[in-house]
Amino acid sequence: MSMKRLCIASLLGALVVHSCMFELANCASNYTDQLALLAFKSSINFDPNNVLSNWTKETNFCDWVGILCSRRRQRVTSLRLLNMGLQGTISPHIGNLSFLQVFIIHNNSFHGHLPNEFECLRRLKKLIVQHNMLEGSIPVGLHRCQNLQVISLSANNFSGDIPKELSTLPFLRILFLGRNNNLQGTIPPFFGNTTSLEYFGVEFNNIYGNIPIELSLLPNLSGLYCQANNLTGSIPRAIFNKSSMTEINFNMNAFSGNLPTTTRIWLPNLETLGLECNQLVGEIPLYLSNSSKLTWLFLDGNLFTGPIPKSLGNLKLIEKLDLGDNQLTTEPGSTQLSFITALTNCTSLQQLVVGENKFSGTIPNSIGNFSMSLQVLDVSECQLMGQIPKEIGSLRNLYELLLAGNNLNGNNPSTIGGIERLQSLDLSANNFHGSIPSEICLLRNLFEIYLQANKLFGSIPSCITKLSSLQVMDISSNKLTLIPSSLWNFENLRLLNLSFNSLNGSLEPHNALKALENMDLSWNRMSGNIPRIIGAFERLTSLNLSRNSFSGPIPNSIGNLLSGEIPSKGPFTNLTVLSFIGNEERCGNSILQVRPCPHQSSQRLRTKDVLLRYIVPAIALLVIFSSLLWIVKGHRRKNVRGQHSNDLLATIEHKKISYQELQRATTNFCEANLLGVGSYGSVYKGILSDGTIVAIKILNLQVEGAFRSFDTECEVLRTTRHRNLVRVITTCSSPELRALVLQYMSNGSLDKCLYSHSCCLNLFQRVSIMIDVALALEYLHDGQSEPVVHCDLKPSNVLVDEDMIAHVADFGITKILAENKTATQTNTLGTLGYIAPEYGCEGRVSTSSDIYSYGIMLLETFTRKKPTDEMFTEERSLRQWVSTRLPDEVMEVVDSGLLRTHNKGDMVATQSNLIAILELGLGCSRELVAERIQIQEVLGKLNKIKRQLLQSQSV
Repeated sequence: MSMKRLCIASLLGALVVHSCMFELANCASNYTDQLALLAFKSSINFDPNNVLSNWTKETNFCDWVGILCSRRRQRVTSLRLLNMGLQGTISPHIGNLSFLQVFIIHNNSFHGHLPNEFECLRRLKKLIVQHNMLEGSIPVGLHRCQNLQVISLSANNFSGDIPKELSTLPFLRILFLGRNNNLQGTIPPFFGNTTSLEYFGVEFNNIYGNIPIELSLLPNLSGLYCQANNLTGSIPRAIFNKSSMTEINFNMNAFSGNLPTTTRIWLPNLETLGLECNQLVGEIPLYLSNSSKLTWLFLDGNLFTGPIPKSLGNLKLIEKLDLGDNQLTTEPGSTQLSFITALTNCTSLQQLVVGENKFSGTIPNSIGNFSMSLQVLDVSECQLMGQIPKEIGSLRNLYELLLAGNNLNGNNPSTIGGIERLQSLDLSANNFHGSIPSEICLLRNLFEIYLQANKLFGSIPSCITKLSSLQVMDISSNKLTLIPSSLWNFENLRLLNLSFNSLNGSLEPHNALKALENMDLSWNRMSGNIPRIIGAFERLTSLNLSRNSFSGPIPNSIGNLLSGEIPSKGPFTNLTVLSFIGNEERCGNSILQVRPCPHQSSQRLRTKDVLLRYIVPAIALLVIFSSLLWIVKGHRRKNVRGQHSNDLLATIEHKKISYQELQRATTNFCEANLLGVGSYGSVYKGILSDGTIVAIKILNLQVEGAFRSFDTECEVLRTTRHRNLVRVITTCSSPELRALVLQYMSNGSLDKCLYSHSCCLNLFQRVSIMIDVALALEYLHDGQSEPVVHCDLKPSNVLVDEDMIAHVADFGITKILAENKTATQTNTLGTLGYIAPEYGCEGRVSTSSDIYSYGIMLLETFTRKKPTDEMFTEERSLRQWVSTRLPDEVMEVVDSGLLRTHNKGDMVATQSNLIAILELGLGCSRELVAERIQIQEVLGKLNKIKRQLLQSQSV
């Protein structure tokens, strides 16, 4: 019995000793986790929201923000710090978190390399670091993390090849390596062995070669994203016979050949098929009609032939159908676009693009049977004939109607006024005749109208000024004879082209044309004086009044059939003799091949003899001496301006681009690719030879300050790098041209997002966008050795990418402050309504000037009211209007569309958040510089509101 008790006691003692040893080992391991996390924190040099403030030794690391621990051992299993605005590097000590299963830090600004120490995390299941600034090669050692299920490295700056070793991960379901732009090489065929793989993405890189057939045989593959690379060859047939596929995106590559033609193809779950901008041939396969879940089908920009299958009308869920820019034809023997009748059965269809094909024939009356969901209709450049059916007026929700470049004739139907939500109307380059129907004035949401190159005659309807949203109007190359006086009352008009008509009368612009940037009235019969008020149009960058009968003195800096001297400064600095052809009474510099101007002073005539006898010889000697000096040093100064621009961009990695490639990328700077017109030039959408979609900013070198603007923008883009600043890809620089090739933003500007009827930002999106802008400002102001002042912050200079992340753009008038200097002077003003008082009155700019602009933009973003809106006067500004309504009437000033899109949960909390946001805007836009809120405080408060919104959404 005693022996039994002794055994039990020994066993208990061993258990106690083992338990103590386990606890000691566990404490040591926990201490290792704590040290690793503190090392991770120490590598972060910027935490705008203080989210890591409780990461201290005094608190349990399992309670730290973003950290989860296992229950039993209290070891770190998850690190989640997404959307926090963090900047820094990833510490290699992360490899000591040996129990880590989840590592998520997406949507921050981490830079540097992804540490090789990640290979030590053998329990890691999710590695998600997309939307940062990480670089270098992808660590090959990740294949040692055999439990990895998700790897997302998208939207960084990784380079090198795709490691084939990743194909050995047995549980890998998702591999996203897209949008890094620097990955190269081929897709390793070994991924065909990763049988668990469901989603594979390498989009927007420099991958070349074929799609490995092994990849198409993966049994669970659901999403394949390879767009915007340099892939070639034919598309593997097996991809089109895989029932698991939901998304296929091969847009913007160089694939060739036919799509499979067999009728046994089965894609029952396919939702998205993107094959645009390739070199595919043959007919559109009939089996696509059997993919009943298909919502997006993009086949544009290929060489497809034959008719559009009527069976596509069976796709009840299709939302976007783009078949443009092919060689499609009408059905044999048909005189109409019969496919339109079939597609009216697609009750979910929102976008139909079939332009730039070889259809011929007429538009059927059935076009009016499209459902109310249709928003975009593009049948431009299709050799169409006949008239526009009056049934077109039934498409009440259409916001874009493009019928340009056809042979349509007759009168424009009066029923077009029924398309009440229309924003863009392009009927240019047809054979329309008659007058412009007055019903066009019913299109109150119209943003742009193109009627050029037709046979329209008579007067422009006087009611056209009812189109208060109109910004672009081109009615050039017609037979119009009369301009109504009301035309000069447009407040938002940016581009007006009435050239090549028979317009007569005088030029009568009013103050209302304050937004005008480009006006062309050339080749008409206009006469009289040019009003001096034109010189007050601050945004006017291009004015063409040539080939008219204007007379009188030159007002400010404008010349036509006028008397007086051609100015030598301002926009005339870069002009040539071609700019003054047809102006018989001009005089000025002999370089322009005009007669010298007669001078009134007789004193100059009397001093001529003195100049010839004494001063000229002295100057000649000086010139000879200077010439010798120039021979010695001239090569150092050669092409100073061009060299300066080259130096500024010396650190931009991509090779320069030629003017010819810019022409190809933009289809010879086609107006259809015009994204916008600014103070110093125009911005076009383009597709480079490698398939990359870009925004191309072409500077108008005839505008005073254009060279300086280019140099400034180059300098800023060279020295700054931040996820919320627009990124320059490459440049084109020559004595005749300056162009910047920039990152393309698919959602356009914040201005477009706010005022477009096709886009309605919700509360969370607006808060997130303004946080992005604030982060960019903080970086510009405090993240450089020399603070950068943007000087022209406004919604149109904030661009939004496809992930709704905002990027600040347009640094043309930016000022870089010298070290230890808080302000500087400038003669270049920003945009009326957004400039700070001290900036507008004294020309004094500082980082506080940007804060003021930010405050106004914050108010505009949540009220959807421009500071230049007609409801505001000198006595009542946007700021004053908001200030007098807070806090009790806050719901009366905020955008009603915002409230419609917001979750109606806790309206009390929503109202409180809106009050806080608008008060921030008021605090930033105070008149006195010293009283304005600091950007760090703005970030702290907006991030707090964002967290509250996230919590409310998750409840």
